[in-house]
Amino acid sequence: MSLRFIVSSILFALSITCAQASAEFNIKDFGGVGDGKTKNTDAFARAIAACAANGGGTLHVPAGRYLTGSIELISNLTLNLDSGAVLLYSPDPADSPLVRSRWECTTAWTHAPLLHADGKENIAIVGRGTINGQGENWWWRSGKDKIGKLSGARKQLHDEALASWKALIQRYEKGDQPSVADFKLAAEYLRPALIETYHCRHILVDGVTITDSPFWMLHPLYSEDIVVHGISFVSWGPNGDGIDVDSCRNVRISDCFFRTGDDCVVIKSGRDADGRRVAYPTEHIVVDNCVMYEGHGAIVIGSETSGDIRNITATNIVAKGTDCGVRIKSDRGRGGIIENIRCDNFVIEDAAKQAIEITTLYTKTSPEPVSERTPVFKNIAISNFSIIHAKQVASIHGLPEKEITGLRFNDITSSGSVGFICDYTNQIELHNVRVDTPSGKAFQFNATQSLVLDDVTTFTPQKNAPVVSLKKSDFVWLRNSQAQEGTGVFVSVAESAPKHLVISGNEFSSAETPVVYGK
Repeated sequence: MSLRFIVSSILFALSITCAQASAEFNIKDFGGVGDGKTKNTDAFARAIAACAANGGGTLHVPAGRYLTGSIELISNLTLNLDSGAVLLYSPDPADSPLVRSRWECTTAWTHAPLLHADGKENIAIVGRGTINGQGENWWWRSGKDKIGKLSGARKQLHDEALASWKALIQRYEKGDQPSVADFKLAAEYLRPALIETYHCRHILVDGVTITDSPFWMLHPLYSEDIVVHGISFVSWGPNGDGIDVDSCRNVRISDCFFRTGDDCVVIKSGRDADGRRVAYPTEHIVVDNCVMYEGHGAIVIGSETSGDIRNITATNIVAKGTDCGVRIKSDRGRGGIIENIRCDNFVIEDAAKQAIEITTLYTKTSPEPVSERTPVFKNIAISNFSIIHAKQVASIHGLPEKEITGLRFNDITSSGSVGFICDYTNQIELHNVRVDTPSGKAFQFNATQSLVLDDVTTFTPQKNAPVVSLKKSDFVWLRNSQAQEGTGVFVSVAESAPKHLVISGNEFSSAETPVVYGK
């Protein structure tokens, strides 16, 4: 047998395999009806079974409104939604069986999302169509409906299901592992995400609109090698996050638009004892070229940080009217290490709360000894930010028992009703940072160690408030800074004789009093 024949045979076999893998199927050929009323759950199941028998392929969904229960995706599948094609999530929970998942980062069984995959690879959800969760059919399960508080049978079901879920959380905290049977009642409270991949890899979501989710819109969980590109995330319901990256690695999110009822891009890694037990970190995440409107937070890390989060970059972000531009949060009880975070080139306008929030004290809790329950934040860099009309420019709060370490702020121009407030931190640097406030102090540091203030100023100085306030802070170096015309006191130091304070190379001639001690 000649070598040429062998090679020709191999190439022919490969061509047949590729032709099979690239086969196209149309939902209409499997009984799909796009009238917005007919349930298409079985039609999608038949179509995807045909794709599976072929070894994969493209399922084409033409224009129309396709009501369906959960669609279980397979490996080597492209789901292509035409412009004008709308998938409508069935309001009947019976159309979506219980599947293993997480709910707010605790292990759970929930009703299957509209699009769901478990242990699959090479999945693409693409096109110009829309994935609509019809969330108004599910939102009442959060405890409220369109007219406010629940009543009657809905309230009874909600209260009983919520109590069941709380009991399951306590079991997880004790190390138990509830089964799917234990979630029969709790699942009536646990609204499903709209799209979820569970232990999957090589995932592409490109071009579609995702809207009105019962819960989070896109939830990659224990998954890797994910690309999310050109997506419009639009939802106003409770917990209506855009994308929640949950214990995943190698994720790229770019060129997306967000208008959400909660956070826009969220990065998480498990919650409390259950999250520490699973110990699956989130790492190697890139967010780039996105626009966020009106969400709670534009870029959010936490508060579920128990499995560790590291190596995250967010660049070229415009946030308009969000509560926060960047929010990195955790709490006592969560634990986990959050490290190597870089946010660069942001425009944040009209932040309703803090333009920048970094906190390990997300809720009011009592001090406790440092342990696995204590969150650790380190090596976080914020640079090239334009902050306009924020309620507060920055809020940074560590724990008395565990400081936040390694913060760097570079090239920031900001205006807000309240300035830059920081406590319980170590190794913090500000370079070329301007904070303009209509009243009060521009910069406040409490219990901050190893602080470098390099070229910090305000263009709205106050006669009755210092530009920089230092309290219980040591190893401070203030340099290359300038007092603007109208400055009363530039630096106020609470202690009468700070041990390690170096002030050099500044221009304070416009300040009435450059430095005040003991106030």
